[in-house]
Amino acid sequence: MADVVGAERGSLLRHPAAAPLAVFAAGLAGSAYLYGTDPHESGHLLPQCPFRFVTGLLCPACGGTRMTYDLMHGHLGAAWLDNRALLLAAPFALALLGRWMWEGLHGRRWRPTLSKRSQAAILGLAVTWTVLRNAL
Repeated sequence: MADVVGAERGSLLRHPAAAPLAVFAAGLAGSAYLYGTDPHESGHLLPQCPFRFVTGLLCPACGGTRMTYDLMHGHLGAAWLDNRALLLAAPFALALLGRWMWEGLHGRRWRPTLSKRSQAAILGLAVTWTVLRNAL
């Protein structure tokens, strides 16, 4: 009996929908906490950027927590000021998560593939954004 239960659990964790659903659930839990926690004020349990902690510079995602908080509260202008690049990239990330979940729920494994040129372009944009926002 224990072998059957263990086998069922193992097969559930290997289902193509397990990983995207876990990411979605973690995102919902984090969003629920963030909704009631203003990252613009100190004294909260939100992680700090390790890149900024070590270097003192803003990374490409710095401001993402504040941006998400502002978006959830309908402050698009404030979200734009928190992190423009991440705000523009967010719909694409959500679309990728949606596709990953859709494929997983239909029993298919899905991995997006990017050409070397696309990877270089994304990396170049992230580096450019980092340099520009730290120079201004």
